[in-house]
Amino acid sequence: MIAAGEVVQRPASVVKELMENAVDAGATDIKVVVADAGRTLIQVIDNGCGMSPDDAVLCFERHATSKLASAEDLHHILTFGFRGEALASIVAVAEVTLRTRQAGEELGVEVSMAASENKGTREVSCPVGTNIAVRNLFYNIPARRKFLKSDNVELRHIVEEFQRVALTRPDIAFTLTHNGKDIHVVKPAPSHKFRIQDLLGPAVVGDIVDIEAGTTLANLQGYIGKPESARKTLGNQFFFVNGRYFRSPLLHKAVMKAYENLIPEGCTPSYFIYLDVDPSTVDVNIHPTKAEIKFEEDQILFQTVFAAVKEALGKVGVAGSIEFDNPEAREMPVIGTRFEEYRPSSIPSAGVDLDFNPFEDLGPYAEPRKTDYSSHVDKSQNYGALFEDRTLPAHQILIVQGKYILTQSAGGVMAVNIRRAQERLLHDRFLKALTANAHVSQAALFPVQVPVGVEGCLLIAEHAELLKSLGFDMVPFGNDTVVVSGVPEGYSAEQGKVEGLLADVLLILKDEHGALPGVMEQSLAQKFAFLGACSASCITSPLEAQRLVDALLQSENPEFTSAGKRIISIIGADELEKRF
Repeated sequence: MIAAGEVVQRPASVVKELMENAVDAGATDIKVVVADAGRTLIQVIDNGCGMSPDDAVLCFERHATSKLASAEDLHHILTFGFRGEALASIVAVAEVTLRTRQAGEELGVEVSMAASENKGTREVSCPVGTNIAVRNLFYNIPARRKFLKSDNVELRHIVEEFQRVALTRPDIAFTLTHNGKDIHVVKPAPSHKFRIQDLLGPAVVGDIVDIEAGTTLANLQGYIGKPESARKTLGNQFFFVNGRYFRSPLLHKAVMKAYENLIPEGCTPSYFIYLDVDPSTVDVNIHPTKAEIKFEEDQILFQTVFAAVKEALGKVGVAGSIEFDNPEAREMPVIGTRFEEYRPSSIPSAGVDLDFNPFEDLGPYAEPRKTDYSSHVDKSQNYGALFEDRTLPAHQILIVQGKYILTQSAGGVMAVNIRRAQERLLHDRFLKALTANAHVSQAALFPVQVPVGVEGCLLIAEHAELLKSLGFDMVPFGNDTVVVSGVPEGYSAEQGKVEGLLADVLLILKDEHGALPGVMEQSLAQKFAFLGACSASCITSPLEAQRLVDALLQSENPEFTSAGKRIISIIGADELEKRF
């Protein structure tokens, strides 16, 4: 009844399918072993229920599945896999060895497959559960193998799929090993929150709050990020329904609507939302990899998610208030009865010079009013020369609300958007650094350790040369941490600022990893420039404003940002006349 086949796009597709089968088999411990980012080996070992010898052979046939007993079961799907297409698709493009044994059986069975052909079946001694090894992926399709990305890219996709499955089942132990090195080792956890911490780090957990709601249509629970932790690009957004990860632009829109006016434009919060719904109201067969699903009452679900997120954010807003009724709160200190013994015997008095006039012009050669410096300084010295005005000769500069610079121009008044001007200059600098390797790095006073997670370390290793060209100086420290010794000029090298900067950098790199050469450099420069302009220090003095305007006017395109937004606007004399 279902003819759609699973698609083996890359090694991560194989990892996903085999892990889901292990979970469906009731395993409590699942080990994933990968070599060369899955090109030469993907092995998944579980302690689940195993298969009988007949099922071990039959599972590689198309449309064969042990997870459905009747056609009616298609409307009540609670397992990850159900179509029986994954193993058939895998054995068509790889060499596969399956070992499995059921509890109560003395011996297990080993089945060897290659290019969809059974190369042999025999009895073997093996533990209860299933051990399946996929070797030489796409060995019989050289063109497809050629289009695999670098090991870092493919491994990053594997880690992503591993995390998605591991986040659904905190009660199961998971291990991911690459080339003999452990990447993730997570033990059974008491809740999803502990599993999130094990996989993504304590920094993520520290920025999320609980969310919960229940309706006749769905039960919802999970965690959403605090508004201040929202990032400028996507990262750590997860929806799960009945234990299955899925993507949903509609429900993502519901979350973003709840955050309206709470986060800056272009930022996205983290969220981990778990939905439990009646399986008969969900169609999970509309996408080849089941990554997208269809709900019968999607608009009601939209409102449910929106209301739940809005309510949780409302609680965050009052979380910092004082709880006067909290029995665990400390009492206010009481002043002791002997306080008078320590009262000072006399109270210092403040003197006031009633003759002082701050607006009186003393002149460049006048003597100081009250203090006599005659023993140190020659009174004939020109004091005014010590404090002469060193500002650059320029037109009068006016800074409006820290956002705009107003200055005289030939046709009237020129208004400059400060943030966009900074963005234009940063874009030009970064584009030059990316294309001509003309980077400028600012060394940190002390090296900063930043936990970035396993996926973050892989991204940094993948784009090491690019980051170096931008002015970053960093080296890996373990599986999930980097040590930053330098950042691009203009960025702060403080601990907190470096952590925030690196989080944004990783999210930008994650979005851009597949872009074409040339296009990628332009897009990266644009995003880094926007990031730098948003975090740049405020301009408060006319001298700083003049320097910004002078540098902007020397740019090749001072009127617009790289995104096409206007930087300079001329308010003509005629327009000013109309206002009077």
